[in-house]
Amino acid sequence: MHEYPVTKRIIAVASEFAAKNGIDEVKQINLVVGDYSGYVASSIELYFDIIAEGTPCSGSKLNIMRVKPKLKCSICGELFERKLFSFECPVCGGDGVPTEIGQEFYIKSIEV
Repeated sequence: MHEYPVTKRIIAVASEFAAKNGIDEVKQINLVVGDYSGYVASSIELYFDIIAEGTPCSGSKLNIMRVKPKLKCSICGELFERKLFSFECPVCGGDGVPTEIGQEFYIKSIEV
């Protein structure tokens, strides 16, 4: 449910960007959402068209690039996606430690 206010804010930011540049409509918003960001990409997509109605974002396309979380091997430094029930590096067998990869959440670009 917390995707509703964040989707509203995404639309507000894009609308403000269009207004500052003297543009009436936003054509596309490119968003980056990590799987561990705390936001569900499909919920943002669900709310987007409804909230965008009557704004410069009405009819615009929302592209969401999902980022899968990665671990970093403490031995060889390899970045890898964790397998179920395992933190083992696929390259050297070392232990993987959490990284910030997969926690991203930002507007990458706005096309007007």
